[in-house]
Amino acid sequence: MGRRKNKNRIIENVVILDAGAEGKCIARPEEAEGRVVFVTGVVPKDVVDLRITKQRKSYWEGTVVKFHSYSDERVEPFCQHFGICGGCKWQHLSYERQLFYKEKQVKDNLERLAKIELPKITPILASENTRFYRNKLEFTFSSRRWLTSEQIATGQDFDNRALGFHIPGRYDKLVDLNECYLQAEPSNSIRLAVNKYAREHDLEFYNVMAFEGLLRNLMIRNSQTTSDLMVMLQVTAFNEEVEKLIQFIKTSFPEITSLQYVVNTKRNDTFQDLDIVCFAGKDYITETMEGLEFRIQAKSFYQTNSIQAYNLYKITRDFAQLTGDEVVYDLYTGTGTIANFVAKQAKQVIGVEYIEPAIEDAKINSKLNGIDNTLFYAGDMKDVLNEEFLNKHARPDVILTDPPRAGMHPDVINMLLRIGAKRIVYVSCNPATQARDLQLLDEKYAVKAIQPVDMFPQTHHVENVVLLELK
Repeated sequence: MGRRKNKNRIIENVVILDAGAEGKCIARPEEAEGRVVFVTGVVPKDVVDLRITKQRKSYWEGTVVKFHSYSDERVEPFCQHFGICGGCKWQHLSYERQLFYKEKQVKDNLERLAKIELPKITPILASENTRFYRNKLEFTFSSRRWLTSEQIATGQDFDNRALGFHIPGRYDKLVDLNECYLQAEPSNSIRLAVNKYAREHDLEFYNVMAFEGLLRNLMIRNSQTTSDLMVMLQVTAFNEEVEKLIQFIKTSFPEITSLQYVVNTKRNDTFQDLDIVCFAGKDYITETMEGLEFRIQAKSFYQTNSIQAYNLYKITRDFAQLTGDEVVYDLYTGTGTIANFVAKQAKQVIGVEYIEPAIEDAKINSKLNGIDNTLFYAGDMKDVLNEEFLNKHARPDVILTDPPRAGMHPDVINMLLRIGAKRIVYVSCNPATQARDLQLLDEKYAVKAIQPVDMFPQTHHVENVVLLELK
């Protein structure tokens, strides 16, 4: 009865206290009776009236109905799509404070969840670029454009086609982007030109509800260390109309070095299992790092902030303290970027990764750079990393691990404890699951260094590198 009574109630003059998980902020009004209230669209020190929209036993969620005063931590968002588009949710928070809350997020997670002895956290490494820092964006075509309440109120008849990003929580609605500050030019110009051409030639934008339409997705990848530029168009059929569109892209943007397309008739946009056709140029772009070259194909994974990735890898290598005599295992190696990056300082590097095409990329990158002391294996980590694998290869002196957001499987952690390498460097994109894993590793390992790294300015996401040494 109480829960029903509180639903949609207004709580007045609420002070926003802190930044929380997933970009939401935290309040603790008396009316919540000890519960935390998660709020979007605010920053710490804002004073607001809230409407409670969701109630759970341990927390509530609320939306702002009125601002009484604005925080001194606020800045004016620079993007016209802020608050509608799903990206860059922290644009209204100064970069200095973004860094503060990211570092705090790491500290809070490690202290509260790991509950182990920790050294002092090294101050977070800021990103050199806070705009135009991504090397890859994927824009979606849709016949179901998101209209704001202000646009609807005008009574105008709007074009419902869109090329842009999904609205948060809505798989079927997209914001039609005018300008995006995530990727450097000519990214915006290419997207706007393709959008305009497609409308003028009445090409069908995909309808995700009816599973019909011609144009599905536009991927743009740019190298931040070379002049290479990749554009890939995802369509439901290759016909004369599509060929003319791709030819238009080629003619309009001669700086494109890799122009590709993929035909996808499935009900989702994933293309890892599909054949990609190279229309013009090479089927890859190249990034460089300390004289190494990394080939990146349309399906390849590569850290999306190339410049900051270099700093992340340097920290990882420094923590590994390699002398040239060590056998290194690189778990969740991806396309082997870290493995190849540290290979010169190691006796041998063995990389393991679940995705087979990524392992093929890793082998190509080793060969391309004349690196002959790497080995790469594809398979599920918990299945590959076993006694048989250890007997076949030299036991590692150092283990590098960079798992997905879910962290490491308990079987993998148990195997790490059995191996007993003298050093583990744990790179994580999720401090909460990293903290859980560190607690398990505490049985044999002590945390010696912690270095947060900001890879994604204007968002709440943070990377964290931890050095563990055998007790």
